[in-house]
Amino acid sequence: MWKWITGAGLLYVLYGVFFYWYLFMTGESSVPEALKGTSADPATFMNQHELVLTEEYSRIKDFVFFLRIPFEWFLFFILLIAGLSKKMKQWAEQTSKRKFIQITAYVFTLSLIMVLVSLPLDWMSYQMALDYGISTQTQVSWIKDQIIDFWINFPLTLGAVMVFYWLVKRHEKRWWFYAWGLTIPVTLFLFFLQPVVIDPLYNDFFPLKNKELESSILKLANQANIPADQVYEVNMSEKTNALNAYVTGIGANKRIVLWDTTLNKLAEPEILFIMAHEMGHYVMKHVYIGLAGYLLLSLVGFYLIAKLYKWVINRYGKRLHIKNKTDLAALPLLFLIIGVLSITATPFTNAVSRYQEKTADQYAIELTKNNDAAVSTFQELSKASLSEANPPWLVKIFKYGHPTIMERIQSIEENKY
Repeated sequence: MWKWITGAGLLYVLYGVFFYWYLFMTGESSVPEALKGTSADPATFMNQHELVLTEEYSRIKDFVFFLRIPFEWFLFFILLIAGLSKKMKQWAEQTSKRKFIQITAYVFTLSLIMVLVSLPLDWMSYQMALDYGISTQTQVSWIKDQIIDFWINFPLTLGAVMVFYWLVKRHEKRWWFYAWGLTIPVTLFLFFLQPVVIDPLYNDFFPLKNKELESSILKLANQANIPADQVYEVNMSEKTNALNAYVTGIGANKRIVLWDTTLNKLAEPEILFIMAHEMGHYVMKHVYIGLAGYLLLSLVGFYLIAKLYKWVINRYGKRLHIKNKTDLAALPLLFLIIGVLSITATPFTNAVSRYQEKTADQYAIELTKNNDAAVSTFQELSKASLSEANPPWLVKIFKYGHPTIMERIQSIEENKY
């Protein structure tokens, strides 16, 4: 056991050393010679202090991001190899004779352990955002969000685990297909529910106060043949200085939302460009395409999860203190496999997302016919969030669901309306 734990710990340390070396010593993020002095060069729209802060903040933030990726996997592995998951299962079985109570006790304990052990990294990220002026959130508000996160994720996880063990027991060979089928209505329901139930738990949403701006946005929507009668704003200034806007929900609950920081810091032409970008997502049905792509990818994912779950238990079940596929103690293994497959798929899903964002940018330019507003918008977005204009390659493929600021500005300059 100690050999495995030591080996896993050493691998995690070496992984961390590699990314420290990559991000702080060799990761290439400089501006190409051909773009120096252009509107895509951060030196043309940031002062020296902002450039230094952006480089420092981006490197630290990216390093923490990469440290987090295998952190939970390492914890799941320790719980399995040390027999702690087995002991948690035995304790859960003593709480009640009912399987429902046993699973609830185990999932609650596992969720609480993961939250508490991950808390130092979460707190570090929060403090770092405060130190660099990105976050404006109070400690009380931050703690409140963590509690909300837990009580949203716990029942969703519990429901998924209940269904998983029921399906594995009833349909040993095809449980993965039935599980995938169930994700379709659940995913659609959550998409429908999120704007009106989940999001308001974190922030206050209300109709856009600036009626003149709303009129301009609705006029733009009419040009795009989009049925819209209201735009929402959200009070994000209580938590951040960053800028954003987004489309959320499906059907009757679809919403276009502007952060109040965006309203406060950008001029109207820049806000209209952002709105046109979001309208581009609507016109090109990116939400529905994304849902369809997610469901297709998850079908492959469920199949691979089933194969890997069975293979690991058959080969290493005894070493990991797992009896069989229906053993409650095997839950960390399931989560570990899901985590590994999810991060493996991330470069692909990010690439698709970047393509959609690029087409939405192009649509916004065609709709607003204002290249200057588009360029200044991306420059302001970069300054507000201290975002690197040209991040290292690994950062881009694993973190960026949008093209980089440099790519977005360069694309606008090369295709002026």
